[in-house]
Amino acid sequence: MSKPDTKRPLEKGLESSIRTNTAKRESLFSPLASISADALRRHNRKPEDIRTPYSRDTDRIIHTRAYTRYIDKTQVFSFVENDHITHRVIHVQLVSKIARTIGRCLRLNEDLIEAIALGHDIGHIPYGHFGENCLSALCEQFGIGKFFHNVQSVQFLDKIEDCDLTMQVLDGVLCHNGESDDVKISPEPCPSWLAFDKKVQDNADGRRTKAPMTLEGCVVKFADTIAYIGRDLQDAREVGLIGSAVQVPLECREILGDTNREIINTLIYDLLKNSDTEDTGCISYSHDVEGALINLRAFSRIHIYENSKLTSEREKVKQMYATLFVTCLEDLRNESNNAKIFTDFIDTNWISKNYLQSATSAELARDFIAGMTDRYFAKRYEECVIPHKFEGKFP
Repeated sequence: MSKPDTKRPLEKGLESSIRTNTAKRESLFSPLASISADALRRHNRKPEDIRTPYSRDTDRIIHTRAYTRYIDKTQVFSFVENDHITHRVIHVQLVSKIARTIGRCLRLNEDLIEAIALGHDIGHIPYGHFGENCLSALCEQFGIGKFFHNVQSVQFLDKIEDCDLTMQVLDGVLCHNGESDDVKISPEPCPSWLAFDKKVQDNADGRRTKAPMTLEGCVVKFADTIAYIGRDLQDAREVGLIGSAVQVPLECREILGDTNREIINTLIYDLLKNSDTEDTGCISYSHDVEGALINLRAFSRIHIYENSKLTSEREKVKQMYATLFVTCLEDLRNESNNAKIFTDFIDTNWISKNYLQSATSAELARDFIAGMTDRYFAKRYEECVIPHKFEGKFP
């Protein structure tokens, strides 16, 4: 006689207990925090399990191919070989840690914060923001509009790998840009998937990014800046881009500090002091810190991001993008099934069939290149311009 199957009832009892405990924990959140019951999925193909909806999203993001490629995407110093400077994978971990620290103190949903933070830069492409400019110009040239890494992050997660993430996570990813001078943000509701898709299209058209729909998304947006502003300064000193003769403006040093640790500490404490997650619902800096942060950004733009030592290779990068984009289009037109855009992208089993059926050739080329790591990008370019040699005799 077979034994009765007692596994499923026990699992149901366990799931019920965990959901009860989750509800108790979320009852301690700020009244303006996002809770599990708020989560909205476009398809909701699988039943919920013991994880919260936003925790499930974190797991789905971590298991994407796009997340794996964070490991070899550079942050600022694309042409410096130094094991102690920040790569994209470190940056997203820093954003996650900083944002969760802030969220915990403000009684917000850390699961949602973590998912947004880990997914926010998945759309970043080889050679950082300059690479983004190169690819954007090519996209416009071939009639598919501009390119923005935040929109591309949504493209990877929602369309290409079709992760069926919650709207709250995708919205936070879309609205994360820490490069803007936002000093006070209040959430802007997004009532439906139709409204969200319109928001994505507005971003793709180059319109000003609206605020995230959740306070958690607002926190990640601020944490993005906190994670890179002092770290980039630290890295610039590490690689000798900023020497002892170049001083951060006195106002910035007096208000924010002069080291990454001091800057992070100051910005977090200032946010905690000036944000309101109980009544009005906003994440904000004080006026003094706001001014110092804007000045530090301006200093970094001149002495780091636009430093001639960093920009000297840009024409080569621009040519690399143009060559790869045209090569991808030629491979698609010629149906060269052995080309990398087929073997490493189109013909893989992790790409959504709905995406492949709807994407144009230019969009396929854009998305293939956007997903490349810096190393893979350089290797594909070498194959385009350096003749292939055979050893001994032709195979």
